Amino acid sequence: MPDLTRWFIRTALVCLLVSLIAGVLQLIPGRWGAVLWPTYVHLLVLGWLTQLIFGVAYWLFPRSSVAGSHPRDRPGWASYWLLNAGLLLRVIGEPARALGARMDWLLFAAAFLQLTAGWAFVVNIWPRVKGR
Repeated sequence: MPDLTRWFIRTALVCLLVSLIAGVLQLIPGRWGAVLWPTYVHLLVLGWLTQLIFGVAYWLFPRSSVAGSHPRDRPGWASYWLLNAGLLLRVIGEPARALGARMDWLLFAAAFLQLTAGWAFVVNIWPRVKGR
């Protein structure tokens, strides 16, 4: 299994656990539900589901047929780091915004990083999608 796949899947599992904790914390009476709901959803969908899909897709899509070639997967690693940096900014920005702080710039940066991560993933996987 490639290193990038292991990193994606392990990080996805950590995000699953953290999202489950955030889900349980929402049950605390008060504002916790409204404060943690966006964080819970982002950790579950982008942190767990998306990273799991990215990691498994990277593993399963066929590599280049050039014998002995081990190209550096800079777009793949870029997608990993950009997605997780954006996710971290979301985990910080969403609760702060729910509590009344002006975090629009942080949420914009998070969204931009996550969008860029998606494009880096497409750039990484695109050459592997071949016809017969």
